Amino acid sequence: MSEMSKRERLEAAIQGQAVDRVPVALWRHFPGDDQNPDELAASTLAFQRQYDFDFIKLMPASSFCVRDWGAEDRWLGNQEGTREYTRHPIRTAGEWYTLRPLDPEQGALGAQLRCLELIRQAVGDEVPFIQTIFNPLTQAKNLVGKDHLLAHLRQYPAAVRAGLETITATTVRFIEAARQRGIAGIFLAVQHASYDLLSEQEYREFGLPFDLRLLEAADGLWLNLLHLHGQRVMFDLLADYPVQVVNWHDRETPPTLGEGQTRVRGAVLGGLHRWETLVRGTPDDVSREARQAIAQTGGRRFILGTGCVTPITAPWANLRAVRQAVAGYSELSSP
Repeated sequence: MSEMSKRERLEAAIQGQAVDRVPVALWRHFPGDDQNPDELAASTLAFQRQYDFDFIKLMPASSFCVRDWGAEDRWLGNQEGTREYTRHPIRTAGEWYTLRPLDPEQGALGAQLRCLELIRQAVGDEVPFIQTIFNPLTQAKNLVGKDHLLAHLRQYPAAVRAGLETITATTVRFIEAARQRGIAGIFLAVQHASYDLLSEQEYREFGLPFDLRLLEAADGLWLNLLHLHGQRVMFDLLADYPVQVVNWHDRETPPTLGEGQTRVRGAVLGGLHRWETLVRGTPDDVSREARQAIAQTGGRRFILGTGCVTPITAPWANLRAVRQAVAGYSELSSP
């Protein structure tokens, strides 16, 4: 088979067609650099040039979408590269009603749009790129704090819903602006569709309808990706979301990669354990896990990657091994 472009390879994988090789993608945070759109773009592009993945996932700090409402954070050395919140602007339930929609062309949102523009200028149509979008419930958590969100949600549901409406309206406008910058899709990060946090009924009320409005704003894009974060995820509840790719911590929590593939309409992305393999393992361990993942999926409707963000402490040799693992599709297509 002749060599495919990255878009051709991804679209074939999503549709279950033959590919010249299994597509692959990893993403990581760039702490410090993620506070400036020019630096984030430069670091993202350097990472892509180093490993030649099939798509780029933009990795701003999670605060990019809530900073203009008053959230503050710092990087304190987390190995994933994530920042710790030092100020949550929502303190009382009544303050959910005071949130006002943001202009996506201004402030931290506008800075991220500039980052997208720089990425597009550099890669054009050669490398698809997608924008991380934290779903409204995740943004609400970052505005009020993890523990307070669940308390507010159960004690003051109307107030939380009012806040979610404002967050959703702002995020829809940001997605519309990001589309104008050439994104191939969104990476919808969902953190509360977990039985460790909410019941299915609670997620149906406070998560699902707002998620679907964001996906409606992304309708027509060809590389929308759903990320289910955490343990004991509500996989079946969200399995029919209108996305092309689903990603979850498949090496850490059910379902397995192969089981999940039978329950979604597009492709699954995963197969590699972040900590045991990418951080503490060897290149041989990476290759072994990659072969196991392809054996589970048959190399169709599958993108090789991790269940979540790649830790910034992962050895470069292991990251190179991820990319090299898919260099020969015919070798990997047999266990």
